[in-house]
Amino acid sequence: MRILRNVQARYVFIFSLVLIGSIALTVFVYRITLLPQPIKTSQARLTPTSLAGDTPTVIPTPTSPTPTSTLTPVLNPSTVLGISGSPPSLYPGIYWTRVGYKTCGSDLAGDKLKTAIQNNHIQGVHVLLLICQRPGAHLLDMQPLQDIAQAGADAIECGNEQMKHNPYPTYVSPADFARFFDLCERTVHAVSPGIPVLLGSLDPHVGGVDIGPLYDQVSYLDEMQSAMNSTVHPGGHWSWRAQSLGLIDSWHNGYPSQYVNSLQALFEFWSKQFGVDLNSGGLGKHMWVVEGTGCYEGCGINPNSSYEVAVSHVLTLITDVQTALQYKVPFFYFSGKDFYFTVAGNIAPFGILDVNGHPKPIRQDLSMGARSLTMSCSHKQTVVVDQEQLLVKLYQGCSLPGNYLSTLTS
Repeated sequence: MRILRNVQARYVFIFSLVLIGSIALTVFVYRITLLPQPIKTSQARLTPTSLAGDTPTVIPTPTSPTPTSTLTPVLNPSTVLGISGSPPSLYPGIYWTRVGYKTCGSDLAGDKLKTAIQNNHIQGVHVLLLICQRPGAHLLDMQPLQDIAQAGADAIECGNEQMKHNPYPTYVSPADFARFFDLCERTVHAVSPGIPVLLGSLDPHVGGVDIGPLYDQVSYLDEMQSAMNSTVHPGGHWSWRAQSLGLIDSWHNGYPSQYVNSLQALFEFWSKQFGVDLNSGGLGKHMWVVEGTGCYEGCGINPNSSYEVAVSHVLTLITDVQTALQYKVPFFYFSGKDFYFTVAGNIAPFGILDVNGHPKPIRQDLSMGARSLTMSCSHKQTVVVDQEQLLVKLYQGCSLPGNYLSTLTS
């Protein structure tokens, strides 16, 4: 009997061990297969530069096929000061760039677009990504919208000059653009909730002069709002006054008189439409200047006078930046480089770099160093001789010398 009891005890012990092991294994398998697991991340890297006034931003190594914005979200519109250019950034000291998707004529799409944006992020540069609408049968194609949504940009401009009748073409009826913008915004925010999505861009008119065309733009937006609330989302309460509009200004601001300022007049007009006090800084929540530039043909500037073109160009740059800074409105100078008009075949001298990406003198009709500006920057002075550095220093809040007008116009 004693031997039998020993055998029974041994089997009970073994059975208990097997039972305990089975329970432990079951719990382990349950935790592995059913419970959420912590995501492993690679070692983060620090961006070499950041927005002026921001703390350095940590960019985690991507661990998902769906990228999200990797720089600090835009909290203060006054920090959005950039340039229209091509990635990677050619403009050290400028921390925003506006780039176009392939529907705007570039070759940026898919992995190439993602890489271009990542290259900008590595340099500490934020990206405003523009997708141009395609009027007609392809207006609501999802593939381009999904592509831009997954590209990792920091802001998206859904549409460009949608009100403008031109040969390209770009015009879309208010009802159709309501459908396009709604689809674009929802697709972007499904991937990157909360990033700025601009309501296309207003084709350029002269502030204080083109009063009728400006009210036509308001009427277009009103019709779009009606379509949004009756057709796209019946019974909705969507308002264009709760959105952010892209603004294009193309005029010789600051020349021939420093009081010629189309951008200032446009800000005054649209601040009234949005119902905000222009001096409060509130307009920057509703309007981004996506293209701020001058003109030299058909606007009173003699295109054959290298002096007039050069002086109006640099004074426009200065006046536009000062105006945007004063009212805390996001601003993108247009363009980074001079470019060729495809039809006329001549060079559009709008850039702060020449067509080959080389620095341009402050007075582009003269040699480098023929004109210089000594700017005051945080208790120190900096001598500036080229346009790229002029734009950088203006963005940084540096002050121009009191005689800058006579220096640039003499």
